[in-house]
Amino acid sequence: MNGNEASVKTRKSEVWTPAHGFTGGIEGPACDRQGNLYAVNYAREGTIGRVTPDGSSSIFLELPNGSIANGIRFTRDGRMLMADYTKHNILLYDFAFQKLSVFAHEPRMNQPNDICITAHDVLFASDPKWADNTGQLWRIMPHGEVTLMEAGMGTTNGIEVGPQENVLYVNESVQRCIWAYDLAANGSISNKRLFAQFSDFGLDGMRCDVDGNLYVARYGKGTIAILNPAGVLIEEIQLHGKNPTNVTFGGEDGRTVYVTVQDQGNVERFRADRPGRCRRLFGLV
Repeated sequence: MNGNEASVKTRKSEVWTPAHGFTGGIEGPACDRQGNLYAVNYAREGTIGRVTPDGSSSIFLELPNGSIANGIRFTRDGRMLMADYTKHNILLYDFAFQKLSVFAHEPRMNQPNDICITAHDVLFASDPKWADNTGQLWRIMPHGEVTLMEAGMGTTNGIEVGPQENVLYVNESVQRCIWAYDLAANGSISNKRLFAQFSDFGLDGMRCDVDGNLYVARYGKGTIAILNPAGVLIEEIQLHGKNPTNVTFGGEDGRTVYVTVQDQGNVERFRADRPGRCRRLFGLV
């Protein structure tokens, strides 16, 4: 990355859940309004695990046979959306009715991977094709309409909306680029530009805090890089594992950052200076 990374402030995370409670497919962390953390592939593939605020883990949901989820996000009213990469679906779980359904299906998707959501429940999904290091970007409207926003990208992976709802960030893992787009209220995107680029290791999940700082999982390096709204690296969190897959914010004040770690099959955590943007969607910050 541009700049002197050696001068950046660093600190360490702490291990939160036991190693290998989740499979190596652990991904997609998201917290509900009550502070429970959800992540995919607890105990075995094809599940959604729940970790309560005291750290107790269990299987929350069994997905239909053959479905494996990746990214998880919550709508404003608390329903859970999941990217089902094996079946080319976005799944929806309604807690009130304890019902799982297919919210959107798009056979042209390679494998919907990470997802992000606006305050008006417009969903965006990254869609990598790992075999040839390419990817696509999709938009899913609140009524389920699916639109291809861009094809011919690199290996699209981490994705997030900025706190003012006016920017969309998408990264490419193999190319080590983070792109920014102007985001309009109707869900359209424009003015694509390079936000940041790294010279080594991979990129995975990303989330913003309420000030617009972007927290990026650095796969293979074992860190979470924190970039300010100008794309400058301002801090790096050293993890115990080497392969972080994603991050999310939670805790009572929205300032606990949870990290899913592939090689350890568990969750690590650290404290942030500011609450996560995702907590604002629940009206909690």
